[in-house]
Amino acid sequence: MRFRRRGRFADVIARQLDLFEREHADAIAEARERLEAYHRAGRDEAEELYGDYVDAVEAGTELLADMRWEYRRTLDDAAADEYEAEFNRAAARRFPPFGLELGNR
Repeated sequence: MRFRRRGRFADVIARQLDLFEREHADAIAEARERLEAYHRAGRDEAEELYGDYVDAVEAGTELLADMRWEYRRTLDDAAADEYEAEFNRAAARRFPPFGLELGNR
């Protein structure tokens, strides 16, 4: 069995992601609901509903990126890069739809 080494920012990132989940439960639910609506849609509605899903994911991704940025700016350059990489990995594991584009923000 392989064990992953915890990063030095693991605790703070876990708390940040817990906070995101509590404070932005509506954004998480909206993305999930829009994806479900897309899956239920007929061919005529699917494209528009997928666009709605993408918009919801972008909104959630921006919220995560803002949270990351606020903490990142308190660190020196080397630590900031390490933190950002750890945050992106953890967010992608916990919130896959939002994590996909987080590295591009």
